[in-house]
Amino acid sequence: MSMVSTILGRKLGMTQVWDEDDNVVPVTVIQAGPCTVSQVKTKATDGYDAVQIGFGDIKSKHVNKPMAGHFAAHGVEPMRYLREVRVENGEEHHTGDVVTVADFADVKSVDVIGTSKGKGFQGTVKRWNFSRGPMTHGCRNQRKPGSIGQCAYPARVRKGLHMYGHMGDERVTVKNLKLVRVDAEQNLMLIKGAVPGGKNALVQVRMA
Repeated sequence: MSMVSTILGRKLGMTQVWDEDDNVVPVTVIQAGPCTVSQVKTKATDGYDAVQIGFGDIKSKHVNKPMAGHFAAHGVEPMRYLREVRVENGEEHHTGDVVTVADFADVKSVDVIGTSKGKGFQGTVKRWNFSRGPMTHGCRNQRKPGSIGQCAYPARVRKGLHMYGHMGDERVTVKNLKLVRVDAEQNLMLIKGAVPGGKNALVQVRMA
């Protein structure tokens, strides 16, 4: 049976553990799954193979009528978050199947997808690591962006120029992170390094 390569979870925070060689490894703790398959898509019905997985409890009164009908039609309990995952053969999967961290027991590295922390409106020094100007001798340019274009040609600001603006709060994928440990009893995954988002943020962990 083809395996679902992605699981949903929450970022709990960071800590450190010791590996087999007695080295300290900084890890991010993610409470992942269990995720229930709430819909199966096949080439015959939808033109491609995929499964929809859900994560997180939600009270029935907070589920709107279209989503309540969706869950009832497929015979699963309502879930707070839904994501679609491509699979090789959709016919091998069924609604109600459960994806757990135990499926990742033999996985060495993973990709983590999440929403980065929002930083608000920031200048070029913080947003793009620009250098500041001189602080002495009457200089009035400390944190200003400076010149943004040429003179006569092309007589406009080029697209994609690094400037001040909204920073963070965007989809970020960090690839090839080492999966240090899997705790099937507590549904925990320990991943080496930092992953996007703040505490309790929703993340997707995908087999690399």
